Amino acid sequence: MPTPTILVDADACPVKDEIYRVAWRHEVAVKVVSNSRLRVPEHLLIERVVVSDGFDAADDWIAEAADGHSVVITADILLADRALKAGAVVLGPTGKPFTMASIGPAIATRAIMADLRAGGDQIGGPPPFTKADRSQFLQALDSALVRLKRGSGG
Repeated sequence: MPTPTILVDADACPVKDEIYRVAWRHEVAVKVVSNSRLRVPEHLLIERVVVSDGFDAADDWIAEAADGHSVVITADILLADRALKAGAVVLGPTGKPFTMASIGPAIATRAIMADLRAGGDQIGGPPPFTKADRSQFLQALDSALVRLKRGSGG
């Protein structure tokens, strides 16, 4: 059975350190994908992948690499949709899983919010990232890797 891989949409990811800790504990490879060179730990399990600065270049790389043995970490709803369609387990940085059942409504909400912003409406951003979010993420990633290692996926 193939070993799981964690694919990180890294440019704005607030939980990279948590990802490394969980990956080391599970002995799982991590690919940290970004448009610019980010600092990552020097470790055999951690690979830095720097893509072009083209629009959605990191998303495209992750979507192509994602499969049924991947955990994709992203806050990007459209990338989450692509990764789910590739068979990956997808988690947001707060640990909230994206699923085939939740992705459609999330895309619709994203489109509505974009329309409101385009119309000049002032809309608040996401709530501040908290310690509880970090803790929930750690638990969700750990659980996802255990499921993948057992072969039961998402």
